[in-house]
Parts: sequence; structure tokens; C-alpha cells
Amino acid sequence: MSDADDGFSLHDLRVEAICPPGRTIYCGAKAGDFFELRGEMLHLPEGQGFSIYSLAAVLPLLAAKQRPTHPNDWMSTDAEVACPDPNCPSRLRITRLGLRRFSHAETTAVPLHQPEATPALPDADEE
Repeated sequence: MSDADDGFSLHDLRVEAICPPGRTIYCGAKAGDFFELRGEMLHLPEGQGFSIYSLAAVLPLLAAKQRPTHPNDWMSTDAEVACPDPNCPSRLRITRLGLRRFSHAETTAVPLHQPEATPALPDADEE
């Protein structure tokens, strides 16, 4: 890869509510409710909500699920997260969709190639 290429790829994700038929669901989800994560942007279908508590349960995993992982890594194989309500039998299934390409320069103000760190100054005790 050349120095001029500052690109990287992330998976788009779909998070879908899986609700066992005939069971009472307490988190407000309906089977098939979903949202998609495209880059850093969360998209919900018009007119559909999503519990903030369910979102809080899945949110810490999404950035890792977006990135390529080793096939043996559990992040590559495990896809369902339990509803945070211990009495609710629903699950949230995370599915990787297509890859989306991004530019480092368009996603952060921090330069890709940082200058070498300057040596630390001596402590006042050492003078």
C-alpha cells in the first residue's frame, strides 16, 4: 500500500431483534425490528424505535464487529446479544453486511503519519 492511500474498510452492520414466537417481550422490540450501522452513523427505518437499554447492551460490540477479525476470534463467530432485561427472551443479532471504504483524512484531524515523539523532559528532582 502506498503512503498516498489513507483508506481503510469497515463492515456495515445490521442489528436485528430476534423474538421467540409466543413469548412475552419486555423490551418493546418486535421480531424483525432492526437498525443498521453504516460507518459511524446509525440508521433506523422510518417509524420504528429501538430501546435505549437494548442499544446500550449491543453498542460496545459494534466497533469491533465492524473491523476485520481472525476467523477463529469469537468476534467473528458470535453474533447474538441477550436483551439486558433478564426476564426478556429476545436477542439482538449482529450481521456483517458489505464493506464500506473510508479515508483517514476525512474521518479525523489527527495526521496519519505522526512525527516522532520528543524525548520526555527530566523531572524537577533530577536537576
